[in-house]
Amino acid sequence: MSDRKKVILPTLFKKVADGQPITWLTCYDYPTAYLQEQAGIDMILVGDSLGMTMLGYDSTLPVTMEDMVRHAQAVRRGAPNAFLVGDMPYMTYQPSVETAIRNAGRFMAECGCDAIKLEGGVAMADRIKGIVDAGIPAIGHLGLTPQSVSALGGFRVQGKSAALAKKIVDDAKALENAGAFAILLELVPDRLCKLITERAENCIIMSLGSGPDAHGQLLIYHDMFGLYPKFTPKMAKVFGNAGEVILNGLKQYASEVTSKTFPQPENWFGMKDEEFDDLLKLL
Repeated sequence: MSDRKKVILPTLFKKVADGQPITWLTCYDYPTAYLQEQAGIDMILVGDSLGMTMLGYDSTLPVTMEDMVRHAQAVRRGAPNAFLVGDMPYMTYQPSVETAIRNAGRFMAECGCDAIKLEGGVAMADRIKGIVDAGIPAIGHLGLTPQSVSALGGFRVQGKSAALAKKIVDDAKALENAGAFAILLELVPDRLCKLITERAENCIIMSLGSGPDAHGQLLIYHDMFGLYPKFTPKMAKVFGNAGEVILNGLKQYASEVTSKTFPQPENWFGMKDEEFDDLLKLL
């Protein structure tokens, strides 16, 4: 994929127009970003989920802009041509439009991101508008929004009743009208996701556990390869159990060091006899 062209906004909208689903994955580090680039993944999200998958927190709330900037910079170095999205962490956009613009700008200026993502509907529409008016592409996030998980009653499907589904529909239209070029729907019923996708006029709808009828799919990288030890959500398909492979390798390493079968001569470097003899004389 070394000759791959840079994925830009028109690239994404052309895929939608051509009926080609968009691929989107989370990523937090250089080597993983390199692999995703080689695989031709369209979009990469440096998600605040790194608080859980990389830093070991129980939620995304402790994640700071400094955390996000450092990881986003690493991902951009590994994936120079993917469409890179920086995830706005908790309280970096909620306080005010000015705060939102300033922190969104950090992703663009310091990390080379192509867009930012933030959570919330109607209440955050003015943040989206301010960011977009400042020349920064923005993505909305509705349904299960992890930064508000306490208010939502836990990690569960959102919009199951007609009234709650109507609110998500209204939120999606408000974000689109505010200038969001895309909206992520996380853990909403498939028919609701399809409805919002069909009604979107100039907005890309992405699904995370919300069915097949969006313009593309997002998965959490650590979920799809068995790398998050606490749980694997239903919405994640495990494409390969890398976690098990790594664990078995670690156990084998510990066993071989303990039994003194590692290292072997091919795993170390020697010194010429005459040089070693000279060393002994010098000592």
